[in-house]
Amino acid sequence: MPDSRSMIRVLLVDDHQVVRRGLRTFLEVQDDIEVVGEAADGAEGAALAQQLAPDVVLMDLKMPGVDGIEALKILRDQGNRAKVLIVTSFTEHRTVVPALRAGAAGYVYKDVDPEALAGAIRSVHAGHVLLQPELAEALLSDDGPRPAQGRGGTLTDREREVLGHIADGRSNREIARALHLSEKTVKTHVSNILMKLDLADRTQAALWAVRNAEA
Repeated sequence: MPDSRSMIRVLLVDDHQVVRRGLRTFLEVQDDIEVVGEAADGAEGAALAQQLAPDVVLMDLKMPGVDGIEALKILRDQGNRAKVLIVTSFTEHRTVVPALRAGAAGYVYKDVDPEALAGAIRSVHAGHVLLQPELAEALLSDDGPRPAQGRGGTLTDREREVLGHIADGRSNREIARALHLSEKTVKTHVSNILMKLDLADRTQAALWAVRNAEA
């Protein structure tokens, strides 16, 4: 049995009790994942995220009252560090893209294979961005804002290296190994990149890198 400190703490936010029950039933048999709470709407989910400090939040998009998009914005405004993985039944990009722009680390569909869901939770917890190629294209379209254009010149060579690895979906630990740096140093570089480019998170940093590589 893993040490409790190594468990990935997960909060479930979905307005359908049967969905939450199904997710909990599966996740509770995982050796490294612990469900720490459930919420039936975005407002309750944001409040519980502040109270319980989960590592990952599984968030539905369409909920009564405060929906998933608004909940993401609340979490971002609160400075909550939880990774948010959208679990949705909607397959249209126009439904998922706003969630990714609001700070979600990725998304899966509600009919996802259970083992793939567990893998997605582990992936976003490790710092990866789950971004399918077609979604990257949609996010980079002219329909949305173009963050921090023209500010790449303020980055150091090392920060550009780190940014390239972020764009490849690598976690801080993987970047540290690749560049022979400490994980703490990589975290500092990531913070500097986000500050210099005026970006909110790694997802936006990855998108910035893709956009400017293609420019």
